[in-house]
Amino acid sequence: MALPFNTEKIIYRRDLQPADRPHIYEIVISTDFFSKEEIDIAIELVDERLSKGSRSGYLFLFAEYAGQVIGYTCYGRIAGTVGSFDVYWIAVHRLFQGNGIGKSLLQKTEQLIMKEGGRRFYIETSSRDQYKNTRLFYLSFGFRQDAFMKDFYAPEDGKIVYVKNIP
Repeated sequence: MALPFNTEKIIYRRDLQPADRPHIYEIVISTDFFSKEEIDIAIELVDERLSKGSRSGYLFLFAEYAGQVIGYTCYGRIAGTVGSFDVYWIAVHRLFQGNGIGKSLLQKTEQLIMKEGGRRFYIETSSRDQYKNTRLFYLSFGFRQDAFMKDFYAPEDGKIVYVKNIP
């Protein structure tokens, strides 16, 4: 159940700080969506950015409320492309879901990608029923399905790739 709060008091920031690592862990754990391996990957991206800085290729956007990180995106330019970006992670703490934070994070991420010269951005997810609302969210945001890879993650668990062209 979402906590009621004033969304106008959300602060967005881009700089990743070492103190964000446990916050990201808590956010992805709270969703009850991700496997241990997926959670480890989310933390690896944080560690990569912290150790290599901008050379890592990973960029972050955080949503904070009352000094607490409540959601984030991790995205980056796709190497070897002209203007293509991946959104690797978008997650909102379970207690704050349903308040438009995910939509706001994705909109702000799109704006940042545009400023970086992005022309399109990609996001992927699982074909499992568990991810139905995630897929509907992406479609409602103007993404279109661009690829489906059957049994990609596991038998009966395909990978769906969505793309959105940036005007």
